[in-house]
Amino acid sequence: MNQTWQIQRGDEINYKSLLIRGGRVIDPANNFDGIADVLIVDGKISAVKPNIDFAADCQFDATGKIVTPGLIDMHVHLREPGQEAKEDFLSGSKAAIAGGFTTVATMPNTTPNVDNAALVRAMVKRAEDVGLINIKIIGAVTKGRKGLELAEMRDMIDAGAVAFSDDGSFDDNAKIFMNALDYLHDTGKVIICHEEETSLVKEGVMNEGKRSALLGLKGRPTVAEDIAVARDALLAEYTGGRLHIAHISSARAVEIVRDAKRRGVKITAEVTPQHLTMTEDLVNPVDASTKINPPLRTQADCDAMLQGLLDGTIDMIVTDHSPHAPEEKDREYMYAPSGFPGLETSIAVLLTDLYHKGKIDLPTLIAKMTAAPAQVFNLNAGTLSIGAPGDVAVIDTELVWTVDADKFYTRGSHSPFVGRQLKGRTVATVVGGNLMKLNQI
Repeated sequence: MNQTWQIQRGDEINYKSLLIRGGRVIDPANNFDGIADVLIVDGKISAVKPNIDFAADCQFDATGKIVTPGLIDMHVHLREPGQEAKEDFLSGSKAAIAGGFTTVATMPNTTPNVDNAALVRAMVKRAEDVGLINIKIIGAVTKGRKGLELAEMRDMIDAGAVAFSDDGSFDDNAKIFMNALDYLHDTGKVIICHEEETSLVKEGVMNEGKRSALLGLKGRPTVAEDIAVARDALLAEYTGGRLHIAHISSARAVEIVRDAKRRGVKITAEVTPQHLTMTEDLVNPVDASTKINPPLRTQADCDAMLQGLLDGTIDMIVTDHSPHAPEEKDREYMYAPSGFPGLETSIAVLLTDLYHKGKIDLPTLIAKMTAAPAQVFNLNAGTLSIGAPGDVAVIDTELVWTVDADKFYTRGSHSPFVGRQLKGRTVATVVGGNLMKLNQI
C-alpha cells in the first residue's frame, strides 16, 4: 500500500525491509533492464529479480514506472557555509529527494571557501547531522580559490573530500594548476575545472554572438572555454593527473575532450540539462533566470553536447544546482548572479526534451546519472548490486505536471522552467532503505 510522507528531518520512514514491486528496473552498472522487484533489507539491496516472495515491512507498487539506482549529482551548490539564505544542507536535501537524487557533491565556493581540512570535517559532520541524503564534500584546489597557492588537498582527502575544484573561477596560473594535477596524481582524486579563460569573459553575461549584439549585452565567447579546456587537457596529459571538465557547453570544447580521450588523457566531462536543451535564444534581458556560467549557447552547441553524451565523450549529467535569494535574482540581467536551482526539474526536463523526443534512450540517460558519476568519482553508489546502499529512485516517465516555484523545496525560485509543462517526474526516492514518497505531486 502506497502512502505519502512529508520530506523533513526526523520523519523518515525507517523500515527494516522494503519491497518495490513490478517496475521496469534499469541498473546500468549491472547491464540490467527488465521488469523486476527490488528488495531492500537493513538499508542494503538484498535482491533484484521478478516476483520476490518476501513479507517486507513495506511494499511499494512501481508497476508502469521506472526503478533506478538513486541519481547522483556531482555538481551542486548547497551554499554552506555562510550563504544559507540561498540554500542549506536541509533544503538542498529536500530538493534532491524531490528530483530522485540520493547522492550529491557540493562545491566549495562558499563563505568562507572550503579550502582546509577543518572545514571539510565540519561539512562532513554537518551533512551527517542535517542532510537527508548522501552529501559529499568537494574541496578547493587553491587557498581562497584565488589560484595563487595550493590548498592542503591531501589533508582534505583525509578529512573526507571526494574531489577538488575552484568552481566559479578559472585557475589562470598554469604552473599552479599543473602542480595541483601533479600533487594529486597518486591519490586518484579528480580536479573539476570551470573552464573560461578569464580575460575573455570579463563582464560578459551571455553567449557572445548575434543574439548578444541584438540585446546589447556583453558576451562570453565559446573560445574562452575552448582555450581553457585545451590548456588543461594538455596539462593533464603532461602530468598524468585526472581532469574533469565542469558544465561543458562549447562544441569545440567537446572536440578537444574527444581528441584528448583518444590520446589516453585522464579526462572526463559533465554537461547540464540546460546546456543540452536550451539556447541563447531564450535569453530575456528582463528575466535573469537564464543567466548562467558558462552561458546558454547556440543550437549547434546543444547538438554537440548531445552527440558527446551519446558517444561517451561526455561522461555524465549534472545539474549545477545554483539557488540564489529572490532579491538577488530580481535585478537587471547584467547585475544578477548566475545560476538557478535544478535538482527538482532536471530528470523531468531530460525526459521531456530528450527521451520523449527520441533523442536518447532510458538506459543511456540513467547511466549518465548513476553508474557513470559513481565510476569517475569512485563512489559506493549508483548501482542496485546486492549489498549496495539501498538508494533508489522511482520515476513515472508519463506523468505530466507543471513546474511551480511555490512548490519547490529549494530556497531558490528563479528557474527558466517555471510555468512549463513537463512529462516525467520522480514519484518516490529511497535513501538507505528509507522511503520518502513526495507529498506535492
